[in-house]
Amino acid sequence: MPSDFVYKRILLKITGEALKGNNDQGFDTDAIESLVDDMAQVLDGGVELAIVLGAGNLWRGAIGKKLGMDPVRADYMGMLGTVMNALAMKDAFEKRGINCEVQTSINMHPIAEPFDHSKAIKYIEEGRVVIFAGGTGHPFFTTDTAAALRALEVGAEAFFKATKVNGVYSDDPVKNPSATRYEKLSFDEALYKNLKVMDSTAFSLCRDNNLPIVVFNFSDHKNLIRVLEGNTETATIVSNN
Repeated sequence: MPSDFVYKRILLKITGEALKGNNDQGFDTDAIESLVDDMAQVLDGGVELAIVLGAGNLWRGAIGKKLGMDPVRADYMGMLGTVMNALAMKDAFEKRGINCEVQTSINMHPIAEPFDHSKAIKYIEEGRVVIFAGGTGHPFFTTDTAAALRALEVGAEAFFKATKVNGVYSDDPVKNPSATRYEKLSFDEALYKNLKVMDSTAFSLCRDNNLPIVVFNFSDHKNLIRVLEGNTETATIVSNN
């Protein structure tokens, strides 16, 4: 496996849906093992990896709000869902022989250790995968925002946002087949064109701290390696460079 990847340390944001495979919800062992196998190749290439997982396979705060739940309580349930996903992913990594640590924004010993950016950096430098769970620990913030925050805290060189499309488009490519795909964008261009790269808080964190955002198609897990090698056929890079 080549070691001349574009980035040395990345934060990878994966949706919870990626863990359910073809199931309607929950977990699919084959899907999780496939994710881990491809990330193992990235690790073999010398990339240092931190991960934030969504919880869409288990729960969405928006669902609770539609049911009339208190929005704070609904969001906390979503945070707990990300912890469950993190533990499932940790188990798959360790079965693969890869050391993995889970840190949570909400204190919940003995399930996982609380978030500590110094420890997280140490683990990453040692070659362990670190999964950050529990979002920011506060309601009303998305997992994209949590991912951007953690990426900055551990000194990631880029925020990799895994999606089902080949990057950022001028319009919804499903609804508009004529939508234009961008290979590279500046933060200012993305704002000027009102492109929905991610939620505004997460985007602002990346923009203000010049953290590149790589939006790529993770339907084919090999694309992670391709993008790290500099191939942007299935990705868009948003940066100030």
